[in-house]
Parts: sequence; C-alpha cells; structure tokens
Amino acid sequence: MTLADRWLLPDGIEEVLPPHAQQIEHLRRRLIDLMDGWGYDLVMPPVLEYLDSLLTGTGKDLDLRTFKVTDQLSGRLMGLSADTTPQVARIDAHSLAPEGIGRFCYCRTVFHTRARSLLASRTPTQIGAELFGMAGVEADVEVISLMLTLLRASKVANVHLDLGNVGVYRAIADQAAIAPEREAELFGLLKLKCASDIDAWAEANVADKAAADALKVLARLQGTVEQLTERFEQLIALVPATATELNHLLDVTRRVASRHPDVPTCLDLTELRGYQYHTGLVFAAYVPGYGDAIAQGGRYDETGKEFGRARPARGFSADLRVLARLGEFAPAAKPVVVAPEVEDPALWTLVQQLRDQGMRVITTRPQDSQQAQQALQFIDGQWQLVEVPTV
Repeated sequence: MTLADRWLLPDGIEEVLPPHAQQIEHLRRRLIDLMDGWGYDLVMPPVLEYLDSLLTGTGKDLDLRTFKVTDQLSGRLMGLSADTTPQVARIDAHSLAPEGIGRFCYCRTVFHTRARSLLASRTPTQIGAELFGMAGVEADVEVISLMLTLLRASKVANVHLDLGNVGVYRAIADQAAIAPEREAELFGLLKLKCASDIDAWAEANVADKAAADALKVLARLQGTVEQLTERFEQLIALVPATATELNHLLDVTRRVASRHPDVPTCLDLTELRGYQYHTGLVFAAYVPGYGDAIAQGGRYDETGKEFGRARPARGFSADLRVLARLGEFAPAAKPVVVAPEVEDPALWTLVQQLRDQGMRVITTRPQDSQQAQQALQFIDGQWQLVEVPTV
C-alpha cells in the first residue's frame, strides 16, 4: 500500500467538508424542528444492536445490506443499522408503547454493505418520520404532506410525487395463484415496465383468464388519475378484490392534490418497491435530472406484529445530504469578526458578548486566513468594532 492509498476512502463512503457540512447541520436542525412542530418526537435508536432484533420483521434485502460484527462480550452477532424504521417500530412496540397515536422522527447515519443505487451513498444520513396507531386515508395524507413540507423547507424545486399500492398487485397475485419461484420473473418484468413481455408472461403462466388479463391491465397503469380511470374500472371488474386499495389510492391522491396543488402527481401501480415490507400505499418524490427518488415511504402495518404489537404504521425517509445538495437551503451567514491575540479582560468580555449575539469571533494569529467583515480594535482607550475594508 502506497502512502497515498492510506488516505483513500472506501467506494460509496465520503466525508463532508466546510462549508457543506455546516449547511447540512443547519438543514438538519431546520427539519427536526419542523417535524417537532407537527407533533413528531425525536428518537435516537442505537447504531449497533443484536442482529436478531435489528432484522426482525424485515426482508432479505435489508439483511443483505446490513454490516455484521461479533460482540466481543456476548459472542452474539450484531449489526450496524441499515434502516431506522424497524428500530422505531420496536420503540413504538416496547420501549415507549404509547396507548394512542405514536409520532416519531429521526436523523442519523445508517450503513449499507452496498449502495442502493449508483447515485446513493453507503452511509446516508437518513432523516424521516413514522406514524403508528393511526389508520386510513388521513394517516397516509398526513405522512405524505409532511414529506412534501420537508422537501419544500429544504428548498428542493420541481418535486414530482409518484403514488402506488402494492396491495393491488397482491390481490391480483392471489387470484392468479402465482408460484413463488415464478414471481421473481414477474417482478423483474414489472420493474422494467415492459407491457408486451408481461402480456406474454401472463399468457404462459396464469391459468385464470381474468387474473391474466388483470396483469396486462396492471402493466399499463402509469399516469394521472384522469388517464387511468377507465383502466381502474377494468381492473376492478376482472379482480374485484382490488377495489378497496384502488379507491383508497384515489382518495389519497385527491386529498394530497388539494393540499399541494403545485406538486404534479403520477400513479404507478407497477412500482413494487419494498413489496415484502410494505402492505399497501407506497410513494416517492422525484426531481428532474436526478435518477433516484429523493424521498420515499409507504404503509407497513405488519412490522409491529413481529414485535408483538401489530399497529397501523406508515412513514417516509430521505438522505439529508441529498436534500442539501439538490435544494437551495442555506443558513444565514454569520458576521465574522477578527480580534487580536491580547490578554485583556475587557476584550475577552466583549468577544464573549459578540459570540452570544450570534457573531463568529476569531482570535487571529499570523497564519490565519479568515475573511472578516469587522475587526475589534483598541481606539481611544476602548475596544471597538470597525469595518474591514474590502480588498
């Protein structure tokens, strides 16, 4: 290993330097305060915990993304948290176990063995919110509205919202009686959104004609409410069990559009992200020119069941660093004042007063290169603030 190689960071892991680090920290405080204003209590789950607890109620994908280590004290396997949501579900079920509605928010680093995409970090700063014990359309609208409000507070422009519902696919799959070993093939085709290939797969693998036709309709369910109304009716006629989830999706879409008329909304019923994890509505926010969702979430009612307390649950998360990079949020610039290195109680008192007022006061030394707007100088027997001439 060369000397230069010692300073290389692993792929997908990056450090954050000034002034970007300060921007991210100020944005974190802004968004945590915003969620607090909505009634969401801040929680700080442990970064490291026993693996059997950490992965309870999660799917295989999260298991593969989790770093695993051996606890030197107990000999048990532990994991670095790759997703905060299951830990918050445990907090709701055991640590706090509120009788009524539980609202929680968080912001912390999580760790991934592999990045989720080419654009993603392996150590994202995950920020999000979880809502427990509240069911129905109102709960979904609250969580989506909070997500969009956070994006607005981050000053991310041109946000587009995608809505889907994995419950629709489940209803079709139940009627089609798709074998588990063949379902992976269908998932791959739905991910590619290739309607003709899905048509051929349905003809070859689904004996129930209504279910096969429903899969063909499903493959073409991307667009606005107005564009999809007729196809929704076709799908309900073919698989009546889809009606509840489709009507729920339409109700959520209309209410969100009423609250956020400036956010274009698209429906995509082939979006099955987190299928093994989510139990109904799923949603994601996108911006032009960025190939990944900048925030995403959904309903996951079954997670709490694994902890012995099944409750309605939904939430969302985002990478704070992505929001800071794509948004135009910038903290207010502090006035920078330079002070000489002089042992004078009067000077020290004034410096502390200025810092308490929110100014950035730097005691200068010959090697300092700070750019200041003002300086403390001893004039007429007292320390005074004077403007620094612009070069």
